[in-house]
Amino acid sequence: MDANKELIEALNQIEKEKDISKDILLEALENSLVAACKNNFGRADNIKVYIDRETGKVDVFAMKEVVETVTDPVIQISLAQAKMKDGKADIGDIVPIEVTPKNFGRIAAQKAKQVVVQKIREEERKVLYNQYSSKEKDIVTGIVQRYVGNNISINLGKVDAILTENEQVRGEVFRPTDRVKLYVLEVKDTTKGPRITVSRTHPELVKRLFEAEVTEIQDGTVEIMGIAREAGSRTKMAVWSNNPDVDAVGACVGLNGARVNAIVRELRDEKIDIINWSDDPAQLIENSLSPAKVISVEVDEKEKSARVIVPDYQLSLAIGKEGQNARLAAKLTNWKIDIKSKIQYEELFDKKVEEGKYEDGDSEEDGKEKSLEDEHINEPLE
Repeated sequence: MDANKELIEALNQIEKEKDISKDILLEALENSLVAACKNNFGRADNIKVYIDRETGKVDVFAMKEVVETVTDPVIQISLAQAKMKDGKADIGDIVPIEVTPKNFGRIAAQKAKQVVVQKIREEERKVLYNQYSSKEKDIVTGIVQRYVGNNISINLGKVDAILTENEQVRGEVFRPTDRVKLYVLEVKDTTKGPRITVSRTHPELVKRLFEAEVTEIQDGTVEIMGIAREAGSRTKMAVWSNNPDVDAVGACVGLNGARVNAIVRELRDEKIDIINWSDDPAQLIENSLSPAKVISVEVDEKEKSARVIVPDYQLSLAIGKEGQNARLAAKLTNWKIDIKSKIQYEELFDKKVEEGKYEDGDSEEDGKEKSLEDEHINEPLE
C-alpha cells in the first residue's frame, strides 16, 4: 500500500475513533502544505494544494493569470501557453498549472503527522470546552485531587477544575478522593484546554441542589423565589407553589426531612431555613424571620424599610447569633428590617407620647393598639 492510501486510511480511523472530521484534517493539511511550498517557489500566495479524498494523491497547482506579456512567470502565463492547458483560456483568466515537486509526497507525509497531531489536540480541546461550557452556571460532581497552594484541584472526569480560596467555605477541609458537588462559575477556552472555576459558596449551589433533589421544582410546580446564604453557616430560601394543593415548603423538606437533609449533608451541616414566599411585603418579612415568632410588621413602602415587633423572649432568636437571622432576612427580602421587642416598642412609644409626637386625641392605648393591630404569630418551620 502506498503512503497516500495509508494516509487516507489513518484519517478514516481517526475520524471514527476521535470523532474528528476527515475533511477538517485534510483541509488543515492542505493549508500546511501551501506554507511548505514557499520553500520550493519562494512564495505561496498563488499556490493551491489539493489532496484526493479517496486516494490521498497530492497535487500542487500554481494559479496563474493569463496575460499578453509575462513580467512575473511565478504568477503569470502567456495566452499561448494557457491555451495549451485550456483551449478556452482568455486574457485575464486564472488557470491552474500543476507544479507538484518530485519529492512532495515525502514532504506531505512529514507534514501530515504534525498537522494531524496538532488538529487532534485542537479538536479534543474544542470538544471538551463545548462539553463543559454547557455546564456553566450548573452543578457538577468532582473528585478532590490535591491542594495547589490555597486552591484545590478537582477532577471532573476529563478535565480538572480549580476551587479557589475565595470560593471555598471557611472551615471546610477536603482530602484526596473526596467526592464533592460544585457550582460551575466560569469555563474559559485556553490553549491548554478549558479552564474551569468552581464554587462551594455561591447561593446558586443551594438552588441547583434543590432543583436536582425536588421533583416538584423540576416540573415547575414549586419555584425558588429567592436565596440568601452565608456559606457554611446558614441559608434562607423562599419558595412558592403554583398549585394550591401542593405545599411548597413541605415538598422541599420531604418526608421526614429526607430531601432537605440530603442537601444539608452535602453542604456539611449548613442550616437551611425554607419559608413560604408572599407578594405581601409584611407577610414575607414575617416569614423570613423564621424560626422567630412575630407580633406585627409595619412597612414603609417608600423607604422599603420595616419595623418588626416580636415577643420579648423572641428578640435574640429573631436577630440571631451575631445578627445573622436578621441579616439573612434582609438579604432575602431586599428590605431594611428593624427588629424591636414588645417592651422596647412600648418604651419607644411612651417616649414619643412624652415628646408630643402623637396627634391630639390619640390616647396612649389607642396608639399602641393602632401599631399592634391584627396581631399574628407565625410558627417556626422545622
